[in-house]
Amino acid sequence: MEDDASFGLGLKHKSVRLAEPNDRWREAFSREEIAIRQVLGTIALDVQHFGSTAIPAIRAKPIIDILVGVRHFDDGLACVAPLGAIGYDYAGSDIVPGDHIFGRGIKGETRTHLVHIVEHGGFHWQRNILFRDRLRNDPSLARSYEELKIQLAQAHVNDRAAYTEAKKAFIDKVVMQEDASR
Repeated sequence: MEDDASFGLGLKHKSVRLAEPNDRWREAFSREEIAIRQVLGTIALDVQHFGSTAIPAIRAKPIIDILVGVRHFDDGLACVAPLGAIGYDYAGSDIVPGDHIFGRGIKGETRTHLVHIVEHGGFHWQRNILFRDRLRNDPSLARSYEELKIQLAQAHVNDRAAYTEAKKAFIDKVVMQEDASR
C-alpha cells in the first residue's frame, strides 16, 4: 500500500493545519474503505467518507475522516481488535459521546485517518452525512465553511479540540436549516 504521505496526509497531534484540496484524498478513502470492510465484515453496515477531505475544493486538515455505521453503538467495541490489526488505535468513546474513535498514523505524533463508529441511521450518522451532503451540494456554503476554518485554524494552531468546538455552531446551524426545510 502506498505511503500515506503520498496522499498529502498527516497532521501532528493536537495541531491544526489546513492543506489545499487534494484529489487523491478520495482515493485514500477508497483504499481504506476496502480494508475496513474486509476486517469488519458484516459488523459494518456502511462506510462513508465525511469531514472536510470529503468536500471537493475546500481546504482541510489532512486527515481522512471515515464514518462506519453499525447496528448498535456497543458493536463498536467488537471493532477494536479487527481495526487494530490494520493499524488503528482505539481512542475510546468519551472523546465524542456516541462515537467510538479510532486513529491511524504514528501514535502520539501524527494522524492520517480517523474512524468514527456510530449507530447506523442514528443521530451522529444522520448529522455527519447531512452536513457533508449540504456542503457538497452548495459551493457557497462550502466556501463559507472554509473561510471559518481558516480563521479558526489561525486562532487555534496548537489546540485541535478548541478548533473543533469552535466549528460546532456553524455545523449546528447548517444541520438545523436542513431539518427545518424537511
